Amino acid sequence: MIAFIKGELAEINDNYIVIETGNIGYEIFLPTSSILELPQRKSIIKIYTYLHVREDIFCLYGFLTKDDLAIFKQLITVNGIGPKGALGILSGLTADELRFAILAEDSKAISKAPGIGPKTASKIILELKDKIKLDEAFEQKLENQSAKTKDNIYGRREEAIEALSSLGYSTSDAFKIVNQIDITEDMTTEDILKLCLKRL
Repeated sequence: MIAFIKGELAEINDNYIVIETGNIGYEIFLPTSSILELPQRKSIIKIYTYLHVREDIFCLYGFLTKDDLAIFKQLITVNGIGPKGALGILSGLTADELRFAILAEDSKAISKAPGIGPKTASKIILELKDKIKLDEAFEQKLENQSAKTKDNIYGRREEAIEALSSLGYSTSDAFKIVNQIDITEDMTTEDILKLCLKRL
């Protein structure tokens, strides 16, 4: 019903955030691991969502990637695993770690998640093992790693632009010079800045 919400990050709490868009604040529950990855308040973010509706509950659960949302949807198909339990599992394990734990039948890894005992972990493995293919799990892991690398490079690029702006360069000049640098995965923001200043 609500595929995603894009807006200003108005609040960050222990297990939920508030995104403001169109003069409405949406309370969205996130895995704690995702909350640690969020940008600063007032940033514009996009969260993929799942709307959970019951007679007495109307809750939005959110994820930073479509992949996290997909694995969450698989988890809640398991008998006895509700949205809160699935969120707890994804707070302790990434989507990739969970998939490989299921394929390896590693109930110990899954039962490390809060509120998940060995029996429930075994049930998750039993019900989801046939729905996860090894080759697809590897492909998804490579895709996720590639996306993360791009995000890290993008973040360092933005930091370098901000640093140059704070040194008195115009944003457009800072943007132009940073774009001339071939930024690699192993470069720090400081490395990028040094190269920029050499060119300037």
